[in-house]
Amino acid sequence: MSFTTRPSLFRGCSRGFTFVELLVVTTLLLILASAVMPLAKVTVQREREAELRRDLREMRAAIDKYKDAVDNGLIGSVDVKVGSEGYPPDLETLVEGVTVANDASGRKLKFLRRIPIDPMTKSTDWGLRAYGDKPDSTSWGGSSVYDVYTKSEGKALDGTKYKDW
Repeated sequence: MSFTTRPSLFRGCSRGFTFVELLVVTTLLLILASAVMPLAKVTVQREREAELRRDLREMRAAIDKYKDAVDNGLIGSVDVKVGSEGYPPDLETLVEGVTVANDASGRKLKFLRRIPIDPMTKSTDWGLRAYGDKPDSTSWGGSSVYDVYTKSEGKALDGTKYKDW
């Protein structure tokens, strides 16, 4: 009985990749990765900007709800400072809450669950403006919280300054 051997299709070929092939593939991967990196950075910045807008909107809505509660007589005059125009004395008051007027049970109205972390500065230290402060003021008058802004000096993707939002 004789066995015939088939001719190999891979005779004379190596079973691995050559250094040149590996170098070409690595170069192509580096080129693709370098094209993707700027897109990833823009995406991360866009997400942080959306989070900043959301946090500012949430805090400003809480300030407005506090003001509405004062105007509607839900918050007693004991909790409202003279000269505050009915705005909260600080952000912590929005979290801790205030006692409902004419409620013997001591029920509290709370306006925020927590003070959000500024996505740009990574802290809960927000810039504050009082009712009597100028719109572009960077120092807080201290009598009330009429507005909040980020203390970041950075610029947004649209070219505006974050602290002007």
